[in-house]
Amino acid sequence: MAKLSVIIPVYNEEKTIKKIIGRVKRARIWNIKKEIIVVDDFSTDNTGNILKNLENKSLKVFYHKKNMGKGAAIRTGIKNSTGDLIIIQDADLEYDPNDYSKLLKPIMENKAKVVYGSRLESIRKNAKSMYKLHYIGNLFLTLLTNLLYGTKITDMETCYKVFTREVIKGINLKANRFDFEPEITAKILKKGCKIHEVPINFVGRKFEQGKKITWIDGIKAAFYLLKYRLFD
Repeated sequence: MAKLSVIIPVYNEEKTIKKIIGRVKRARIWNIKKEIIVVDDFSTDNTGNILKNLENKSLKVFYHKKNMGKGAAIRTGIKNSTGDLIIIQDADLEYDPNDYSKLLKPIMENKAKVVYGSRLESIRKNAKSMYKLHYIGNLFLTLLTNLLYGTKITDMETCYKVFTREVIKGINLKANRFDFEPEITAKILKKGCKIHEVPINFVGRKFEQGKKITWIDGIKAAFYLLKYRLFD
């Protein structure tokens, strides 16, 4: 039986962490065993206490001793995962774990080894689901990815990235913060793996609701796409 490792990086998400873990646990994903790994990136709110109360055999929790960033939390999660399939899950409620089945379908049918969940269709249907600047920035970064790496994806910055352990074996991930998205995308494509996309549901949140990524992260992402095209 295949096993899926769900990696949840979290920082100051006391309002949503319990809900998202519950949704992940309830998500039906074919005949696949599931392990949930949460990495608390030194939250300063009540997130850590909530996780300590939830921690059990079905929920592995790791705690950073200082804030290191989303990328570092994901790397900690991957390092401690045991699944032959891996998916990244944000700790907010923007992404719906009920999409796991369709994300995993191309892999289970041996049609792909990497699947990204594209928010494009969902955002077009609900223009308010993402800040206009974020939307334009994501379109630019996706276009830049396609131009630099010869691919045809529609949503490079999506959280929902699913891949087999075989794909990331040997890939040296270094990103500590939001630069994880361009780094893993660049290195997967440079390895010669094709990225398959499926449409997913997406409900964006505002900064006052806890959204953390900014336009500065977008500029950094463009830099890293260029950097990893030329260097490791």
